[in-house]
Amino acid sequence: MELRIKASPNRLEIRRMEGVQRLTHRLSPLPFTGGEFLKKAFTKTPPWPRAKPVDYCQNAQKYSFRFAFVSNSTLLCNRGDNRSSFVIARAGWFQSLGEKKQMLPEIVKAGDPVLHEPAQEVSSEEVGSDRIQKIIEDMIQVMRKAPGVGLAAPQIGIPLKIIVLEDTKKYISYASKNEIKAQDRRPFDLLVIINPKLKQKGNKTALFFEGCLSVDGYRAVVERYLQVEVTGLDKDGKPIKIDASGWQARILQHECDHLDGTLYVDKMVPRTFRTVENLDLPLATGCPKLGARD
Repeated sequence: MELRIKASPNRLEIRRMEGVQRLTHRLSPLPFTGGEFLKKAFTKTPPWPRAKPVDYCQNAQKYSFRFAFVSNSTLLCNRGDNRSSFVIARAGWFQSLGEKKQMLPEIVKAGDPVLHEPAQEVSSEEVGSDRIQKIIEDMIQVMRKAPGVGLAAPQIGIPLKIIVLEDTKKYISYASKNEIKAQDRRPFDLLVIINPKLKQKGNKTALFFEGCLSVDGYRAVVERYLQVEVTGLDKDGKPIKIDASGWQARILQHECDHLDGTLYVDKMVPRTFRTVENLDLPLATGCPKLGARD
């Protein structure tokens, strides 16, 4: 889920919901003066084989990139998937091709089909593979960089059933004592769950605002079960079982929804959707109160 950072005169208040990008290289703007050379290079068939696009899993869509020069120092890049618009990038990016820099995937935003379709299970043979371990490592780094407390593989453009989540004392310390108590929020260590299966425990529910890194800048009230049980495999392929309650249970439900192609806005309470800036405004007349339901 997502962390909202709000500056105030007396303290830094961070309210957190969930985190949950299309897998592609980021083109970084850098100054470049060799445009004429590159123009000639890209108008002829190169003597070297063209690099294949990054492919994390068999079912992830592969992209072919087309380049066109707009000026001596600017490239026009189209991924060629009919869903993406042209992206302007500085040609200076090619100067860094020889450098070893870690390129993290970006977070996919609402509307991308990968977020609205069910993900596929990871086969037992693939669990320990370098490819799956790389996906998991990227997910953890993207979640922490966002920052967020949970992320699902579809949120970085990978249609596989993998989720990561963690909540820390530092994150929790930015919330008010009343919020922490009402949400039953407690820190927990990093969890990696492959092919998770969620089951509710009891019928008690609670209503709280949620957010999502794939629907950045907005919040809405969602009703969730207070206790759940999640089973699956850890990153090493060993069976894992989590009995969760309170805010951790909410995060797990949110992330597992992503694997079913469901966003929190598909489950939100009507008339509670709002921008982050309006989060503290009162709910509309007739909306249910926040907190646990009797």
